[in-house]
Amino acid sequence: MIGRIVRISGPLVVADNMSGSLMYEVVRVGEEGLIGEIIRIQGDKAMIQVYEDTTGLKPGEKVERTGSPLSVELGPGIVGTIYDGIQRPLEVIRDKTGSIFIRRGITAEALDRKRKWNFIPKVKKGDKVEEGDVLGIVQETSLVEHRILVPPNISGEVVEIVNEGKYTVEDIIATIKTKEGNVELKMYQKWPVRVPRPFKEKLDPTEPLITGQRVIDCLFPVAKGGTASVPGPFGAGKTVLGHQLAKWSDAEVFIYIGCGERGNEMTEVLEEFPHLKEPRTGKPLMERTILIANTSNMPVAAREASIYVGITIAEYFRDMGYNVALMADSTSRWAEAMREISGRLEEMPGEEGFPAYLASRLSEFYERAGRVICLGRDNRIGSVTVVGAVSPPGGDFTEPVTQNTLRIVKVFWGLDSKLADRRHFPAINWLISYSLYVDHVKDWWHKHINDKWLERRNEAMKILQREAELLEIVQLVGPEALPEKDRWLLEIARMIREDFLQQNAFHEVDTYCSPKKQFEILDIIITFYHKGLEAISKGIPFKKLFELEVKSDIAMLKYIPEDQFEEHAKNIRKKIDEQINYIAKEVEVL
Repeated sequence: MIGRIVRISGPLVVADNMSGSLMYEVVRVGEEGLIGEIIRIQGDKAMIQVYEDTTGLKPGEKVERTGSPLSVELGPGIVGTIYDGIQRPLEVIRDKTGSIFIRRGITAEALDRKRKWNFIPKVKKGDKVEEGDVLGIVQETSLVEHRILVPPNISGEVVEIVNEGKYTVEDIIATIKTKEGNVELKMYQKWPVRVPRPFKEKLDPTEPLITGQRVIDCLFPVAKGGTASVPGPFGAGKTVLGHQLAKWSDAEVFIYIGCGERGNEMTEVLEEFPHLKEPRTGKPLMERTILIANTSNMPVAAREASIYVGITIAEYFRDMGYNVALMADSTSRWAEAMREISGRLEEMPGEEGFPAYLASRLSEFYERAGRVICLGRDNRIGSVTVVGAVSPPGGDFTEPVTQNTLRIVKVFWGLDSKLADRRHFPAINWLISYSLYVDHVKDWWHKHINDKWLERRNEAMKILQREAELLEIVQLVGPEALPEKDRWLLEIARMIREDFLQQNAFHEVDTYCSPKKQFEILDIIITFYHKGLEAISKGIPFKKLFELEVKSDIAMLKYIPEDQFEEHAKNIRKKIDEQINYIAKEVEVL
C-alpha cells in the first residue's frame, strides 16, 4: 500500500492512507525515496521522522512502506568502515556519486556484497547448534577475528556447512534444521536497532578499562562493561579526551559516534585515525575501529538513529566475546534533536523544553552497556563500555541532560574550563569527579599491579582535597602563615597535579601511560611526601625540602619511555633517600 504526504514540518512528514503501518517501520518518502521512520500512528495517518533534508517535498507525493524496522547489517566488513547515522558507508557513497556531499535519497549497502571473505567453518554436518554458537570465523582485519554466529532464536542440527574457502556475505554458508523447518544462514544478519541483543546473564564489572590516562585509570576508573559521562563546556577538551580513549583504551573493538559533532572536529577524526597505530601491536588503529559520522549540519532526526546504530554494532561484537568501548560525542546533541522532534509533535515539554521522556531514553541507551555471558554453549564473556560526552550550555552542570545522565552512569569525569584555561589537560576536576567502580576494580589492580593501589589512590585524593581547603586560608593570610607540614602538603599536591595528573596528548611518550608506570609515579610522589613529613618532624625546615633537586627528576618521570622507566624509578627512589639524609646531616651539624 502506498500512502500520500499530507503535511511537512521540518524533519517530520504526515502521510495518510497508512493503515496497517507499524511503529518504527522504515518508509521511503517522496519521489526521491528519502529514508524515514514512523514515530506516531493515528487512524490511517502516520507521522514520519525523515532522516534526510525534506526541502522540496510536496503534499501528494508518495510514501512507500518497507515492512521492516530501522535495522543494521551485521557481518564481515564493518570494522574500519566510516558510516553515516543510518549505516550508509560514506566512502562507498562518495565513489558512487563522485561527490563529497551525500545526495538525497541515495542508498548504499552497509556491507560490500562483492567482496569475498575467507570463511573457516568451526562446526560440521550433523552437529547440534544453538543460538550464539560460532559457525565459523573470518579474519576481518589483522586485529579482529570476526566470529560468524548462529542468530538469536535459531537452534537445531547442521544439515549443510560449506568447506573452507572464499565467500561473499550473500552466499549461504550453512543450513540449520529447526523445529519450524530448514533455515539458511549467510555470513551477515540484520538486527533492529531499537531492540537490545539478547545474552545469557549480566555480570558485575570487575576489570578496569585501561585508557592510558592517569587521572582516569588511577583516580576515577571505569570498568569494562561500565558507563561514564564526560560533561564539560566548549574548549574544555571533551573531543581530545574522546580521541585519547579511542586511541589507547584496551578494548578489542572501538566505536566512535560523532553524534551532532561539529564538522571540523569529525573531519579531524576521519583524517587522523587512518594514520594512527594501535599501541600494543603497531597495526593501524582503524583495524579495530568503526566510525559513525553524523555531524551537526546533518538532519537532526538522524542523530537519534546514530546512537542506536552504534550501540547495536557494539552489542554484536560483544556477542563474539570481545570487550567493546563506545564513545558518543555528544549525547547533548542527541537530546536537542529529541527536543526539536518533540516540539514538532506538540508534546507536553519537560524541563527547559526537553521531552518528559528524556530520562527514560537516556536510561535505555546506557542500560545496553554491560559485561555479560554471551549466548552460545562456550559461555563467552563480552562487554560494552559506554562513554557519553555531554555539552551543557555554558558549562552548566545543573541542566537536564547532565543531571539525568548523572543519575544513570557510574563514572563522572567533570571537565573544568578553569583547568583548561591553565592548559591543564585532561581538564578533569578531581574535586567534583567520581567513580563508583573503585571498589569493583581494586582486586584487579592489587593482583596485576600492586596491592597498595587503593591506599595510594585514596591518599592522593585526600591530599588534593586538603589542598583545596588550605588554598582558601592561603588567600587570606599567605602561605608563610601555614605550619611547615601544611606547606609541604601544598607542594606535594602541586606535584600530583602537574607531574602526575597533567598529561600531554600530543607528546609521543606522555600520550599513553601503562598502569604499572602510573602506579610507580604516584607511589614515588606519596613516598616522597611521607619521607618529607618525617624529616620535618625531626626539625628539617620546609625550605630545604622545597629546594631538593630530586623534585625535577620526579617531574620528568612521565616523559621516560616504558622500556627505560623501571631503572629511572629505582634511581629516583635512591636519590630521595640520599638527598633527605644529606640535608638531615647538614641540619645536625648546624
